[in-house]
Amino acid sequence: MLQRALNPIRQRLDRVGIGLSGLCALHCIASIALVSGLGIGGEFLLSPEIHRGGLLVATLIAGVAIGWGALRHRMAMPFVIAMTGLTFMGAALAVPHGYKEAILTILGVALVSLGHILNMRHCHSAACKERCGD
Repeated sequence: MLQRALNPIRQRLDRVGIGLSGLCALHCIASIALVSGLGIGGEFLLSPEIHRGGLLVATLIAGVAIGWGALRHRMAMPFVIAMTGLTFMGAALAVPHGYKEAILTILGVALVSLGHILNMRHCHSAACKERCGD
């Protein structure tokens, strides 16, 4: 009964994770365009604190939503994909600003989003409804 009540919360976290991943990719592309093309916003848009904070939020949301789904449904694939994405995002913090950082970040957020999508998709599958009663 409690699991059934908590399931919508996990699904919302998956949706928030997907949305934040999209915003992160948009931030990355906009930063490159504004800083390199117009030379504005570099101090704010390229701030390491924004990137560290984003990685922390992404890790927390993915850890709760996808980790919860992995434990509940015994499906490792969404978790493995999302954690690989978080690893790419973490690696982006270790390289200087530029195209390498952008590629690592965008690849990372794409994988984290895919993990959230797979997690949500499994929740709506017939196998999940049979096994978990969701």
